Amino acid sequence: MLRERIEVKSPGQIRLMRRAGLVTAAGLEAMGAAAEPGVTTAELDRIGREVLAEHGATSNFLDYGADWGYPPYPGVACISVNEVVVHGIPGERVLAAGDIVSIDFGAVVEGWHGDAARTFEVGEVDEASRALSEATRRAMWDGIARIRAGARVGDVSHGVESSVGSHGLSYGILRGYTGHGIGTAMHQPPDVPNAGRPHRGPRIVAGMCLCVEPMVTLGGEDVVELDDGWTVVTRDSSRAAHWENTVAVMPDGLWVLTEPDGGRGRLAELGVPFAGLD
Repeated sequence: MLRERIEVKSPGQIRLMRRAGLVTAAGLEAMGAAAEPGVTTAELDRIGREVLAEHGATSNFLDYGADWGYPPYPGVACISVNEVVVHGIPGERVLAAGDIVSIDFGAVVEGWHGDAARTFEVGEVDEASRALSEATRRAMWDGIARIRAGARVGDVSHGVESSVGSHGLSYGILRGYTGHGIGTAMHQPPDVPNAGRPHRGPRIVAGMCLCVEPMVTLGGEDVVELDDGWTVVTRDSSRAAHWENTVAVMPDGLWVLTEPDGGRGRLAELGVPFAGLD
């Protein structure tokens, strides 16, 4: 069913997306556990491939972009270290103690997609980097908390932006990169910006699935895309963090498809009804 070109899913279809979400969560957990000093980003990507194979899932990142004339993305995960905000290509970069590494990963199960991102600490990191990651994680959840049937996408965007601003620190929010709808494709309408005005944008209805994914920097919001056509770095070389979850809108609450517990714990803390089908 289409509503304003937005894919609306049945409960059975959302169950399939939950399977993809759990594979995504397992891959992120495995790669995060391996993110230690001396490990290359290519080695982390290899772990992601192993998790996909173990679960009989396929990658929604590998070769992405080829259909639109972009360089085919060569990994199953975007692995972005320190000043790399998003779309870091796995390779020979060696992680060092004190780094932060954002891993964006997804899976496809029976044609249905999951997508999530986490920022991990490599050894002991400085307090500014730790606070940045936590502020980004919290902004993701504060955006998710605004999702409900009858709300608008701008409410989610405003929730993310307000959360980042509430820290009273000079963080930069990437406005040119957004969250998105998800389902039979990884990126679908509507876009879910990380800043915006409440009560604006498409109306949210039960059966929609949205990815909320703030990208926040320790400096400015200006970024540069490198010559590889993918890697996005901060112009001022400041560090960045990236958190993302796939969220299903149920008639009576939310189901966070890429959290092992379906989001039950964090949603309860935020006073948001959990409506998972697990």
